Amino acid sequence: MKPTIVIGSDHAGFLMKAFIVKKLREEGFSVEDLGPDSEESVSFAEFARPVAQAVAISEGKRGILICGTGIGMSIMANKVKGIRATLVHDLFSAKATREHNDSNILCMGARIISEAMGWEIAYTWLNTEFLGGKYQQRLQFITDYENENKQ
Repeated sequence: MKPTIVIGSDHAGFLMKAFIVKKLREEGFSVEDLGPDSEESVSFAEFARPVAQAVAISEGKRGILICGTGIGMSIMANKVKGIRATLVHDLFSAKATREHNDSNILCMGARIISEAMGWEIAYTWLNTEFLGGKYQQRLQFITDYENENKQ
């Protein structure tokens, strides 16, 4: 079963977000687009937080966040407990971050990569499974630390 994808961007990522939403729907994914609805200037934080919160409270959802570089989105999303947001601009990292880190939010920079590359990265990320095993132990260490240090 395909996960529901919660997606958001800022103004710099708006066009890539629209392109990826279209491709996701063509691939049969359920998509929750949390905005924005135009290229009008907005703060990345007001879109990153609700996407991260939606993913954090539901095991059946993954998130995609897009801004100019992806950096601000990843910083903001990782402030939400339970989120493992990763900044990715290549296919190897897209695969590795799912296999090794079980990332649940993909962050990308629309000023760094093309829409086509953004889709290839998202497709790879969405179609790669967590390997578990020794990686589960490493992930548990992160989760335990987070539980000790985040309110």
